[in-house]
Amino acid sequence: MSQFNPVPDPVPPFNPAAAHQQKPKLRPVRVFPAEIEGNTLMGIADARQISPKVVVTHPAAQFVLPLMDGLKGLDEIVKTAARGLTLDILKQLVAQLDDAGLLAGPTADAMLARVHAEFDSQEVLPPGSTAQVADALAMQAAGSQEAFNAMPLEERDALGAKKLGELLDDWIAQSLKDAPNPSLDVLPKAIVAPHLDYPRGWINYGSVYGRLRVVDRPDRVIILGTNHFGESTGVCGCDKGYESPLGTCELDDDLVGTLRRKLGDANATKLFANRFDHEREHSIELQVPWVQHVFGRDSNGKFPKIFGALVHDPTVNNGESYDGNGLAFEPFVAALRETLATLPGKTLIISSADMSHVGPAFGDNVQLAGDGPEVAENRNNVFRSDRDMITMLTERKPDELIAAMSWQGNPTRWCSVGNLVATMKLVNPEKVELLNFSGAMDEQGQALVTSAAMVMT
Repeated sequence: MSQFNPVPDPVPPFNPAAAHQQKPKLRPVRVFPAEIEGNTLMGIADARQISPKVVVTHPAAQFVLPLMDGLKGLDEIVKTAARGLTLDILKQLVAQLDDAGLLAGPTADAMLARVHAEFDSQEVLPPGSTAQVADALAMQAAGSQEAFNAMPLEERDALGAKKLGELLDDWIAQSLKDAPNPSLDVLPKAIVAPHLDYPRGWINYGSVYGRLRVVDRPDRVIILGTNHFGESTGVCGCDKGYESPLGTCELDDDLVGTLRRKLGDANATKLFANRFDHEREHSIELQVPWVQHVFGRDSNGKFPKIFGALVHDPTVNNGESYDGNGLAFEPFVAALRETLATLPGKTLIISSADMSHVGPAFGDNVQLAGDGPEVAENRNNVFRSDRDMITMLTERKPDELIAAMSWQGNPTRWCSVGNLVATMKLVNPEKVELLNFSGAMDEQGQALVTSAAMVMT
């Protein structure tokens, strides 16, 4: 087998009449190792999660992908690669990538159109990753995949919701078992919680949400997240509510209507132009079951209303959108602050924030796993850097955080500077308290991700 030959799965035919296959342009993708029958191959997936398909091929294809820029023809790519690549093998790879929607062209356009149509047809966003968690818990309770599949859908969903609630309670209990202050007396202005997957982030979720179980119930919740996969270059709002396995948080229509007026037509259009980015985004969704679990339903059977927005990094381009076409940081914060001043009732703002992302998985040539002094120092360097940045938050100096991150170039890749700073500027807290800080790392030390639980009063 040639070093470039893809895995011998059924390969769609190459279309010589398709201009986008003759000069292929790769869409944003992520690559990852894929173990197939004892062989380490390379998986290629859609970085923006529009396409659910994955192409698996030989790792040598990593030298070909950067050449697919939409300018080079196939013959030029073969000549430039010069690593045993043949025209026939390249055509096979191009056909696979196109079939998976990973090339710019009609296949990807059709997938994107379906996502947009599905998004606009729904009143609320259905659960994604949280539904997977609930289904896994229900299957575990059922005893087998076969027993789970045999259950009526309503019974399966009810079991998943029950088990998810029990798991959240267990995580809260574990997080707060030794805490000297396991409960807040009043609803805070804002909290900081991670958007890590639950198995890695549960201690920080539990540390902050567990303390909200007896405080006043908010009339609305604003969740500010991070745009991991979408196309928006500025702040990106969602004009829908959110569903989780526990139920539905309706959109706060009054807030959205007032926010649109405060922004003005041009900026309001920018805020919701890329609303489809929320379809695949997890940073807001992962907060929703916790909100529902700790605050419950009101006398009308309703969970708190919600508004979600994804905030870009204000250390880039001085807070303007990355390309100058999206909604900038300051106009959004100013308009939302004015909006909240006009609305009755209590508001809780949630900063859905992860912090450092360090390790070989993120391109770092650094060893993190092990007990040696050098490895321990590598980890401690990350933690010290985080503590310095977190201190700027606890000392209520968000502008200094932006300046420090800008000057240093965000060396440990904090992914949520935008929503952290926006939250602080919105609520202007009198006190910011760090409740817990932790890092999560795989056994191989490929990826270390840090997060915190914080409260702003």
